[in-house]
Amino acid sequence: MDVVGKILMVVGLALVAAGALIWLLGSRGGHGLLPGDVFIERGNTRFYFPVATCLVLSALLSLLFWLFRR
Repeated sequence: MDVVGKILMVVGLALVAAGALIWLLGSRGGHGLLPGDVFIERGNTRFYFPVATCLVLSALLSLLFWLFRR
């Protein structure tokens, strides 16, 4: 049961952090959060893919899971 408790704590903290980030950056719309995020706008078509944001989040989550696995 210890492992389940740790997992629930990590998931809960991640949700709180994601919610705070969305709330704080809501006025910007989230576009251009980090350099390296792809945002293309041509005419009435928009394409946004957060490459750098995905890499940073992946590294942070990998670090968190590595720390809790020890």
